Amino acid sequence: MTDLTANAPLRILGEAHIEQWVLDNSAAQTIYKGQPMIIDQSEDTVNLRGYVDATVVAATDVFMGIAAEDASVATTDTETDNDINVYVYPTIVGFKSAVFTNADCGKTVYMSDSATLSETAGDNPQIGKLHRVIDGYAFVELTSPQICTGA
Repeated sequence: MTDLTANAPLRILGEAHIEQWVLDNSAAQTIYKGQPMIIDQSEDTVNLRGYVDATVVAATDVFMGIAAEDASVATTDTETDNDINVYVYPTIVGFKSAVFTNADCGKTVYMSDSATLSETAGDNPQIGKLHRVIDGYAFVELTSPQICTGA
C-alpha cells in the first residue's frame, strides 16, 4: 500500500460539486488533492481527517468526499482557520487506476490507502460506485456521506 505523497492527477466527469469543511487538528496532517476525507469518530466527531492506510476505520466513521485541494494542519493551528474544499456527491471523480475496467461498472469502490482504488471493503472507506473507465482513469460516482463498514 502506498499513500499519496503529492497531489493526485484527478479528472472530473460532468459538474464538480464542492463543499468547504474544517480540518481536524487533534493530530498534524498533510492532505493531498485526491485523498479520501472522513469524519474519524475516535478523533473528532465534527471535522474532517484525511484517510491514510494507517487509519483504523470503524463502522461509525463517515466518508465525506475527496480532497479537491491540498492542505496541512498543525496541532497548534486554530481549527476554524483550516478549511478545505472537498468533492462531494454526486461528483464523478476520475482516479488514475489499473484496478478496474468497464466490465466492472456499477461495482462498489473502496480506497485501500489514500492513493489506491480497491474492491475490498474490510476497514477501507467506501467512496462510491464505478461509473466507467476512460484512458486509464476509473471514474467513481461519489456516495458521500457514507457510513464506513469498519473491520
